[in-house]
Amino acid sequence: MDRLHLPLSQLGPKLLALALLVAALLWGAWITQQVTSSPEQRIVTVRLAETIGTFVEEAARADADPAVVQAASLAYLKAAESAVTDMGHDGRVVLVAEAVLAGAAEDATSELEQRIADKLAGEIQP
Repeated sequence: MDRLHLPLSQLGPKLLALALLVAALLWGAWITQQVTSSPEQRIVTVRLAETIGTFVEEAARADADPAVVQAASLAYLKAAESAVTDMGHDGRVVLVAEAVLAGAAEDATSELEQRIADKLAGEIQP
Protein backbone atom coordinates (compact mmCIF):
# COMPACT_ATOMS: atom_id res chain seq x y z
CA MET A 1 0.00 0.00 0.00
CA ASP A 2 1.19 3.38 -0.88
CA ARG A 3 1.09 6.03 1.76
CA LEU A 4 -0.41 9.34 1.04
CA HIS A 5 2.39 11.83 0.97
CA LEU A 6 1.22 15.38 1.51
CA PRO A 7 3.69 18.16 1.39
CA LEU A 8 4.20 19.80 4.78
CA SER A 9 3.04 23.13 3.39
CA GLN A 10 -0.46 21.68 2.74
CA LEU A 11 -0.76 19.84 6.07
CA GLY A 12 -0.37 22.93 8.31
CA PRO A 13 -3.38 24.90 7.01
CA LYS A 14 -5.58 21.79 7.11
CA LEU A 15 -4.70 21.12 10.75
CA LEU A 16 -5.33 24.75 11.60
CA ALA A 17 -8.73 24.64 9.89
CA LEU A 18 -9.62 21.45 11.77
CA ALA A 19 -8.59 23.01 15.10
CA LEU A 20 -10.67 26.13 14.36
CA LEU A 21 -13.67 23.96 13.45
CA VAL A 22 -13.41 22.00 16.71
CA ALA A 23 -13.06 25.25 18.70
CA ALA A 24 -16.09 26.76 16.97
CA LEU A 25 -18.18 23.65 17.71
CA LEU A 26 -17.15 23.66 21.37
CA TRP A 27 -17.91 27.38 21.68
CA GLY A 28 -21.31 26.86 20.00
CA ALA A 29 -22.18 24.08 22.44
CA TRP A 30 -21.13 26.21 25.43
CA ILE A 31 -23.05 29.33 24.32
CA THR A 32 -26.16 27.23 23.61
CA GLN A 33 -26.00 25.76 27.11
CA GLN A 34 -25.59 29.24 28.63
CA VAL A 35 -28.50 30.71 26.72
CA THR A 36 -30.93 27.86 27.29
CA SER A 37 -30.26 27.31 30.98
CA SER A 38 -32.18 29.51 33.36
CA PRO A 39 -31.32 29.99 37.01
CA GLU A 40 -33.70 28.39 39.46
CA GLN A 41 -36.12 30.90 40.92
CA ARG A 42 -37.59 30.66 44.39
CA ILE A 43 -40.82 32.36 45.32
CA VAL A 44 -40.88 33.96 48.76
CA THR A 45 -43.44 36.13 50.50
CA VAL A 46 -43.05 39.00 52.92
CA ARG A 47 -45.69 40.41 55.23
CA LEU A 48 -44.98 43.98 54.21
CA ALA A 49 -48.18 45.55 55.54
CA GLU A 50 -47.62 43.94 58.93
CA THR A 51 -43.99 45.05 59.02
CA ILE A 52 -44.79 48.65 58.10
CA GLY A 53 -47.85 48.61 60.40
CA THR A 54 -45.66 47.65 63.35
CA PHE A 55 -43.35 50.57 62.61
CA VAL A 56 -46.27 53.00 62.30
CA GLU A 57 -47.71 51.84 65.64
CA GLU A 58 -44.37 52.31 67.35
CA ALA A 59 -43.98 55.75 65.79
CA ALA A 60 -47.49 56.73 66.91
CA ARG A 61 -46.73 55.71 70.51
CA ALA A 62 -43.50 57.68 70.59
CA ASP A 63 -43.70 61.19 72.00
CA ALA A 64 -41.57 62.74 69.30
CA ASP A 65 -41.74 65.83 67.19
CA PRO A 66 -43.99 65.24 64.14
CA ALA A 67 -41.18 66.32 61.81
CA VAL A 68 -38.88 63.70 63.35
CA VAL A 69 -41.56 61.01 63.02
CA GLN A 70 -42.16 61.99 59.40
CA ALA A 71 -38.44 61.85 58.59
CA ALA A 72 -38.11 58.46 60.34
CA SER A 73 -41.15 57.14 58.47
CA LEU A 74 -39.72 58.25 55.13
CA ALA A 75 -36.36 56.65 55.95
CA TYR A 76 -38.13 53.44 56.98
CA LEU A 77 -40.17 53.27 53.78
CA LYS A 78 -37.07 53.87 51.63
CA ALA A 79 -35.19 51.16 53.55
CA ALA A 80 -38.12 48.74 53.11
CA GLU A 81 -38.26 49.38 49.37
CA SER A 82 -34.52 48.95 49.02
CA ALA A 83 -34.54 45.75 51.11
CA VAL A 84 -37.28 44.17 48.97
CA THR A 85 -35.34 45.09 45.82
CA ASP A 86 -32.14 43.59 47.25
CA MET A 87 -33.93 40.37 48.15
CA GLY A 88 -34.93 39.93 44.50
CA HIS A 89 -31.39 40.19 43.14
CA ASP A 90 -30.42 36.59 43.85
CA GLY A 91 -33.08 34.98 41.67
CA ARG A 92 -35.90 35.11 44.20
CA VAL A 93 -39.34 36.36 43.31
CA VAL A 94 -40.58 38.41 46.26
CA LEU A 95 -44.35 38.63 46.64
CA VAL A 96 -46.28 40.61 49.21
CA ALA A 97 -48.01 38.00 51.37
CA GLU A 98 -51.21 40.02 51.58
CA ALA A 99 -51.59 39.72 47.81
CA VAL A 100 -51.04 35.94 47.67
CA LEU A 101 -54.34 34.08 47.77
CA ALA A 102 -53.18 30.48 47.72
CA GLY A 103 -50.08 28.38 47.60
CA ALA A 104 -47.22 27.67 49.91
CA ALA A 105 -44.22 29.92 49.58
CA GLU A 106 -41.32 30.50 51.92
CA ASP A 107 -41.95 33.39 54.34
CA ALA A 108 -38.98 35.78 54.26
CA THR A 109 -40.45 38.47 56.53
CA SER A 110 -37.78 38.04 59.21
CA GLU A 111 -35.06 38.51 56.57
CA LEU A 112 -36.83 41.64 55.33
CA GLU A 113 -37.03 43.07 58.85
CA GLN A 114 -33.32 42.37 59.40
CA ARG A 115 -32.37 44.01 56.10
CA ILE A 116 -34.46 47.08 56.96
CA ALA A 117 -32.81 47.31 60.38
CA ASP A 118 -29.37 46.98 58.79
CA LYS A 119 -30.13 49.71 56.26
CA LEU A 120 -31.47 52.06 58.93
CA ALA A 121 -28.44 51.38 61.13
CA GLY A 122 -26.18 52.16 58.15
CA GLU A 123 -27.91 55.52 57.63
CA ILE A 124 -27.52 56.57 61.25
CA GLN A 125 -23.83 55.75 61.48
CA PRO A 126 -21.47 58.02 59.53
